[in-house]
Amino acid sequence: MVLNMRIYPAVDIRGGRCVRLHQGRKDEETVYYADPTEPARLWKNAGAEWVHVVDLDGAFEGVPKNQNAVRRIVETGLKVEMGGGMRDPYSVARAFELGVSRVVIGTRACESEEFVAGLVEKFGDRIAVGIDARDGKVAVKGWVDTTEVSALAMAKRMVDLGVRIIIYTDIATDGTLTGPNFETQEQMLQSVSARIIASGGVARREDIIRFTEIARAYGNLDGVIVGKALYDGKVNLPDLIGLTA
Repeated sequence: MVLNMRIYPAVDIRGGRCVRLHQGRKDEETVYYADPTEPARLWKNAGAEWVHVVDLDGAFEGVPKNQNAVRRIVETGLKVEMGGGMRDPYSVARAFELGVSRVVIGTRACESEEFVAGLVEKFGDRIAVGIDARDGKVAVKGWVDTTEVSALAMAKRMVDLGVRIIIYTDIATDGTLTGPNFETQEQMLQSVSARIIASGGVARREDIIRFTEIARAYGNLDGVIVGKALYDGKVNLPDLIGLTA
């Protein structure tokens, strides 16, 4: 069986630099590159087709702040999936003008179904919804606030609105190198028909092997986002891409 599953290297941008946060905490930041295009080029040369970009300043402040860096990443030739501060029509339109291939709606998706429905009607599967969960509940505004909304319930509602791609992040594992929460990812795959991009906790190649097994079992695992494990040299990108071929 040929897997239709991608590896999405992550490039998180804060203050114009490529960083990683531990469980999304602003005060637990590691700077990896002064120029975010440097890792983007590395991932492209290693065989990546897509890169998952997060404007962390945008996520925390509510409006995108690192458009220039995003534009330069687009110019590397990678397809860019971008989130962070995408909370109004202008920000979404501006991202597409920069050449972004897919925009991720997070906080605003939790606040306004009408906003999501309008974007999906206009842009189709170029719109993804990011659902970030802490103990099964949706977290918003750069993971600062946790709501009482169930992640699974929100995912089902997004599918009802026409959303075809959901990025599901388990916050407790993100940036920890402790391994993904496979149970919650499988629950999401079982619960909705949308294609799911799994995020959080990948630490070793065996994690990707497990995800390939899950992809064969469910059929709607679009891909896996890998961040800190790549930056810390715990995994090798060409090897991971080879596992999904």
